[in-house]
Amino acid sequence: MTSTLHTRLSATQRLLAAGLVLAVSLVAFEWTAVITALPTITDELGGDSLYGAAIAIYTLANLVSLVVAGELADRKGPALPFTISIAMFVSGLLIAAFAPSMLWVVVGRGIQGLGTGAFSPIGYALVTRAFPPDRRPMIYAYLSAGWVLPSLFAPALSGWITDQFGWKWVFLGLVPAALAVGALAVRPMLAYRPVEMERRRTRIPSAFGAAIGIGTIVAGLQFAHPAAAAAIVAIGIAVGLPALRHLFPPGVLRARRGFPAIIACRLLATATFLGVDSFVPLAADRIHGARPFVQGFTIIGAALLWTVGQWIRARRPSNNPARAIRQGYIVMLIGIFLTAPVLWSQWPLWATFLGWSVGGLGVGLLYNPATVSAMSYAEEGREGEISSQVALADSVGFSLMGGVGGATVALADRTSWSLTGALGTNFAIAAVLATIGVFAARSVRAHARPAT
Repeated sequence: MTSTLHTRLSATQRLLAAGLVLAVSLVAFEWTAVITALPTITDELGGDSLYGAAIAIYTLANLVSLVVAGELADRKGPALPFTISIAMFVSGLLIAAFAPSMLWVVVGRGIQGLGTGAFSPIGYALVTRAFPPDRRPMIYAYLSAGWVLPSLFAPALSGWITDQFGWKWVFLGLVPAALAVGALAVRPMLAYRPVEMERRRTRIPSAFGAAIGIGTIVAGLQFAHPAAAAAIVAIGIAVGLPALRHLFPPGVLRARRGFPAIIACRLLATATFLGVDSFVPLAADRIHGARPFVQGFTIIGAALLWTVGQWIRARRPSNNPARAIRQGYIVMLIGIFLTAPVLWSQWPLWATFLGWSVGGLGVGLLYNPATVSAMSYAEEGREGEISSQVALADSVGFSLMGGVGGATVALADRTSWSLTGALGTNFAIAAVLATIGVFAARSVRAHARPAT
């Protein structure tokens, strides 16, 4: 082991690392808390048909925000987009908290997504710019560790708050936390100024095009009439696909060797995870009649083991990222099969907790090597662009699967199709995506000369 493995961090670097981890924790707490409360929200507001929309709009807004934030971070430095994102996030929390209908909850979730979408590209870019190469894998693991406490406490706390005080306080309780994170994190970010580089063509119009296209696809999937649904989905594909081709590196759809394959694997991984994780609490609510506290309990293990998987890869990095990512997908597949029996009302929910924990471990095992490999392609001055492409893959995966999964739930709500059948379809789609990921991982390669 060489001495570079013990590179000492400055006070500014340590404060920055703390701020980034807390920002991740804020996003993690918000995501897991709201997912836990969402079945109760839809119950009270009669919004089953908008359940998927509340998930999808958050990630669609993320899609736009992460591209904007990535460009601003490269051109203006990270402090400005981070400050704006905190303000947007707080505004979205307040709108959702005082929403008189499910439609306004969806609006609030969209504005929250505009805020939190900036955190990921700014964080990844700063890890590349601010920390020495030997520290980066562990910093990524620290960022993943930001999910630990929220994973352990947010679902249970959200369920308890929803039971005792009402779901509105799940949103309101996050407002002071968001303001505190902003106050802590912005100061060390001011030390990192933009790098003078040749100005590149903006990708923001393409981000809006992609969001509109994916949103149109998601909306089309909600239509009961097959012909109308097919027509609207076709329009969404026509709008969104060219935009995504501009945002992503060439060859993503084919998982071309190198960076495109990494992006494809991230997209497939997030879609796979969401196809199960977002609908396990709904199964616990509607099929098992569980209270919000128990609904949250079923997904705690997955989020926790995701972090454990990242720590394993950070402490024992693989020199073969393709193999590491492939192994992660296989573990995810095992987790999906162990979780599927939740659709049977007699299946114990503690077994679902254990089964989906395996799925969380799988995504954690593949995320760290995928992130490190992707950021090895970040040249100086392009950290925001590369990190936004990584985050974009996550957002597209979440958005598309949220839309498809939400469409199955909405279809079950307005037809004779059972909710069990709808959720089973979502789990099956997730398994297919993970299987595709196993094969796509074969083309993953880190850059031959990692950015330093």
